[in-house]
Amino acid sequence: MTDVTIPSPGESITEVRIGAWKRNDGDWVEKDELLNEIESDKATLELLAPAAGTLKVTADSGTDQKVGAIVAKIDDKAKRPAGAAPAAKPAPAAAPAAEAIEPKATSVARKMAADKGVDIAKVEGTGPGGRVTKADIENAGSAPAAKPAPAMVSTTSAPVFTGSRGVRRERMTKLRARIAERLVMAKNTAAMLTTFNECDMSEVMRLRAEHKEAFEKRHGTGLGFMGFFMKAVVSALEKYPRVNASIVGDEIEYHDYIDVSVAVGTDKGLVVPVVRNVQGMSIAQIEMGIKELAVKARDGRLSVEDMTGGTFTITNGGVYGSLMSTPILNPPQSGILGMHAIKNRAVECPKNPGHVVIRPMMYLALSYDHRIVDGAEAVGFLVQVKNAIEKPERLLLGV
Repeated sequence: MTDVTIPSPGESITEVRIGAWKRNDGDWVEKDELLNEIESDKATLELLAPAAGTLKVTADSGTDQKVGAIVAKIDDKAKRPAGAAPAAKPAPAAAPAAEAIEPKATSVARKMAADKGVDIAKVEGTGPGGRVTKADIENAGSAPAAKPAPAMVSTTSAPVFTGSRGVRRERMTKLRARIAERLVMAKNTAAMLTTFNECDMSEVMRLRAEHKEAFEKRHGTGLGFMGFFMKAVVSALEKYPRVNASIVGDEIEYHDYIDVSVAVGTDKGLVVPVVRNVQGMSIAQIEMGIKELAVKARDGRLSVEDMTGGTFTITNGGVYGSLMSTPILNPPQSGILGMHAIKNRAVECPKNPGHVVIRPMMYLALSYDHRIVDGAEAVGFLVQVKNAIEKPERLLLGV
């Protein structure tokens, strides 16, 4: 017998949650075949068969298991069934006979398709390389006919509502539980304050519109706002290094490098993959790094290494329409910058005081740990970011 054990996703992780088994008891499995997708509080990892043979499952789906625990066994002495062929990874659902190749899809999309009874082979994927995503499954098929409004029983007394008042509960994922734990820790341990400013996005928007086609043709990635903001943040962190530092015990730990965590919303919750050594990157390198992490996050392929570390965080609530917010720190970091929606607003013309013009404006929010960062430093940091965005030539000149 060969034991199937929980591998270590990382030195800080001691427990994982077992997902749905891809094979049943008694099934023949091939070496390196996908058996399960185990979930830690940081990433989802694949559990592969260490040998070929007959599978014996010893741990139920949905249970929490310690790293190193035995969750299944494989009888590697068993005789291969006649006609058994290596299974695809992951094991595919039954497909129509006309389908020769199983479509690529994320694990979330496969589960949703199974739950909704959608034939994933007939869904056109819009993800990278034609991969079927959760959104594709949600939009698959024609929309169901609208249900009539709940019947209201007309009586001499108040109308009676006849619709459902059901309640349901679902277990928090390991990732969601970890997010909750860290948010509470940030609120309870840091002296967190938020300072605000606003920036005129006119010049950055002009540069982006003027060069985005040539940029994408040369670098193979789009030119977004995040590249400009990361460069602006680097200039501000270099000027105010304590915003890039952390408290360790009764000491302040300074960092000679700048690793920026980027908050990304996924189906399973908020994740913050890290773009490392941003201080030495061009805008093109930053955009390519963000794109790579965003694709991995959407497909559930982020590793523990991708989300470990980080000295500062940027979160962009503007993509969801947020006008202003007070972002919560990402421990043990001392600062997080919140970007927001761009809105045309009436402001005083900087070149013609007393006259009002309409400009595309964005509110900026910096939450910081007051134990290590003084108010004047926080305000100065945000002004440095504002100036760099409003006059992006500063990013090229390093001023």
